[in-house]
Amino acid sequence: MGFERAFRKSQAALCMIMVQMFTTGMLLLSKMILSQGAYIFSLLTYRQIIASLFILPFCLFMEKGMQKKITWKAMVLIFFNGLFGITMALGLYYFGLRDTSATFATNFLNLIPIATFILSVAFGMEKLGLETIGGRVKLIGTFLCVGGAITISLYRGKALHLWSSHAQHHAAMTQAENRHIARGSLLLLCSCISSATWFIVQVKLFKVFPSMYWATMLSCMAGCLQAAVIGVALDRRMSSWSLGLDLNLLTIVYSGILTTGVNFCLISWAVATKGPTYPSMFNPLSLIFVSILESLFMGNQMFVGSILGTILIIGGLYAFLWGKSNQLRAQNRKAGELAMVPESSHSNVSITPVNVGDVTMVLDSHHDSSSLPTSMIVPLADQNNSSLNEKLRKKL
Repeated sequence: MGFERAFRKSQAALCMIMVQMFTTGMLLLSKMILSQGAYIFSLLTYRQIIASLFILPFCLFMEKGMQKKITWKAMVLIFFNGLFGITMALGLYYFGLRDTSATFATNFLNLIPIATFILSVAFGMEKLGLETIGGRVKLIGTFLCVGGAITISLYRGKALHLWSSHAQHHAAMTQAENRHIARGSLLLLCSCISSATWFIVQVKLFKVFPSMYWATMLSCMAGCLQAAVIGVALDRRMSSWSLGLDLNLLTIVYSGILTTGVNFCLISWAVATKGPTYPSMFNPLSLIFVSILESLFMGNQMFVGSILGTILIIGGLYAFLWGKSNQLRAQNRKAGELAMVPESSHSNVSITPVNVGDVTMVLDSHHDSSSLPTSMIVPLADQNNSSLNEKLRKKL
């Protein structure tokens, strides 16, 4: 009984560790095939086909008939969903990954919540909230993450040969990657900005089409079509689009099923049981896994600047998540106080998990009757609100 009880309590944590392991595998496999010359647009196209097919049964079973509620406005937003979240965000990320290393690129995944927060503030969709402790800590976390990104991009420092034999064996590949570090950093930064823009589009989409699985599946299809059109226009050679029983096919199937499909389901379940900020606390694990495995098996060199930048990014991310969690708890207490107020003056709160390439986050939308809707894009983390969690449980 004691073991079963401990296992039940640790299920969510084990699932999130699995998510980070799947993400680690995707990053390393993608880096390997990109280094071998894989065509990025064919990778994008085939991956989204696999992801769409995997999610389709969930659409038909969990949200049967929901597709009938799609409007023209929703279709336009789905198109931009695919454009910003897959064609641009994931495409630019692959280009940046090809120019740098898996370890370097993984750092930028942790910057997506920060980029989203900055854009939300810039567009007036979220307030800084500097009058609260949570708001001030969030701002400090943002500065730490930005400082970490600048550090790993501009400062290298001394090389650390953790596994000297492998590092020497792959020295030529590592040096070739480092020559494009500036270009890769710019591409990865643009990928973060595109992902952040996608979350803002998601807020608008879920207001007109509040579907979790259908919205994700249709966005995957839209991104697939966009990547195919652009890819064919740039390169029509059959060799760029042909698939064989090789590492390319393994990476496509792995990414489509595990990274997009299974991760989406696991994170959605974790959100329903633990709250919307829980899974993001595990994001740095993929950075640790990738750093060790890439250094051990692919001979990637680690530099002092990269380690310092990584520490700043991880510290900033946790500070940001703590600040956001603190604000959410304060908002929930306020919502509880409003429970005795007439319904017309209540704030409507909806939480919807969305999948962004290799990162899944939660849209937390707050609508106020006296102003335009404000929306906060919340990285997944711990938050205790039984009514919101029950809402997700029913949906899942």
